[in-house]
Amino acid sequence: MPNFYTIHIRNMVCPRCINVVTEELEKLQLQPVEVRLGEVQLAGEPSTEQLEQLRQVLLQNGFELLEDKKAEMVEKVKLAIIGLIRSGEVENLSTNISDYLAEALGRDYHYLSGLFSSEEGVTIARYVVLQKVERAKELLAYNELSLSQISYQLGYSSVAHLSGQFRQVTGMSPSEYKKNASRFRKPLDQVGGKD
Repeated sequence: MPNFYTIHIRNMVCPRCINVVTEELEKLQLQPVEVRLGEVQLAGEPSTEQLEQLRQVLLQNGFELLEDKKAEMVEKVKLAIIGLIRSGEVENLSTNISDYLAEALGRDYHYLSGLFSSEEGVTIARYVVLQKVERAKELLAYNELSLSQISYQLGYSSVAHLSGQFRQVTGMSPSEYKKNASRFRKPLDQVGGKD
């Protein structure tokens, strides 16, 4: 049976990130078996020297090698939230976010919530709002969906609810934002607490 080695990486939140990390792993001859958001499976255990080289290369590309189990779990929470919101499936969620995360990560939500807050300086609920608002910014910039459609896709009960949270986070209404959309967007890895 093959001896796979799993590493976790912070700020690896998009398909472009997967491509960058895959290229860097191949340059270091680390033989990636599978590269997913936030996680890499290697064909074997890297040497201490290879891990140090990887750590440096990741930092140069805006990523961070996670070697702490708590940090790994926080990154998994972030990736689960980002994945859900970006999938457009929030409106079809048959449960609440806390139950979704507990099931997706196989951990008690109270544990996840406490850990996330202590590590990130922001609650999971606040992080969800920040990610939803960032996704709304993106969808507004594309100018393909109405505010009502965006509200529905992001799982809001009404346009007013989305608009209220949008204004609270950005200081402007969605329509005000739309006029200057490109100036206000943040990269996904910079949305949230300590980032």
